[in-house]
Amino acid sequence: MDKKDFYFLGKITKTSGYHGNLVFFFDVDDISSYSDLAAIFIDINDELIPFAIKELRIKGSNTAFVSLEDISDEEQAKALTGCELYLPLSYLPPLKGTKFYYHEVTGFSVLDEKAGFIGTIDTILDQTGHAIFVILNKGKEILLPVTDDIIKKIDRKNKTIEVVTPDGLLEIYQ
Repeated sequence: MDKKDFYFLGKITKTSGYHGNLVFFFDVDDISSYSDLAAIFIDINDELIPFAIKELRIKGSNTAFVSLEDISDEEQAKALTGCELYLPLSYLPPLKGTKFYYHEVTGFSVLDEKAGFIGTIDTILDQTGHAIFVILNKGKEILLPVTDDIIKKIDRKNKTIEVVTPDGLLEIYQ
């Protein structure tokens, strides 16, 4: 299985009890969308391994207590602590309007309402308070904050994003 066909869902944070139960942290906006998961892929030594879910009980805004098939004791559960959780990209519900998944817009052309074509999205940095598009144009990187004020339209069919850049931002990169 190729990891590029999956998305990061969260992490196994700790064990719970003595029967192999685990605590999952879901890195999502709405955990309720995942309340009926039948299976999960766990990254073990850089390989995605599928596990059937026996029981999943949501406890809090991003946490769930989970019981997996074939994991029946504390030692087995401890071995999975810290592992990352993944699901196939096909599990993601389609988004509309100016909402998008980061992996979805990589390679899209960025068009400013005044400057026109400013480049192509190479990656999205999301380690800061605001996500940032890394846009490539003729070997130069342009960094553009990902905010509702800046993104005006997403055309998935033509793979373009229309933006309104803040005054003076593009001039920094010339």
